[in-house]
Amino acid sequence: MMTRYDDVMRTIIDLPGDQLAALDAWRRARGVSRAEAVRRAVARLINDEHDRRAAVDAAFGLWKGRVADGLAEQERLRAEWDDR
Repeated sequence: MMTRYDDVMRTIIDLPGDQLAALDAWRRARGVSRAEAVRRAVARLINDEHDRRAAVDAAFGLWKGRVADGLAEQERLRAEWDDR
C-alpha cells in the first residue's frame, strides 16, 4: 500500500534496542518500511486517543433525566451480588 505524502516532515527518533528489534520484526512480517511502521503506529495512537475521547464524551450525562435515586440504584445493583 503506497500512500502519497504531499506534506511530509522528516524526523529523527531514538529507540532503545529492544523496541527497534520489535519494530523491525513487526515491519518485516508485514513487508513495510520502518517509516511506514512508525506512521501506522502514530496513526493508531492518534485514532485510539480520539476514540477514547469520543467514548468519554458519549458517556457524559448518560444518567441525565433518570428518575432513579443514585443510592437506590447502587443498592439495587449490590443486591444482585447477594443472590450469587
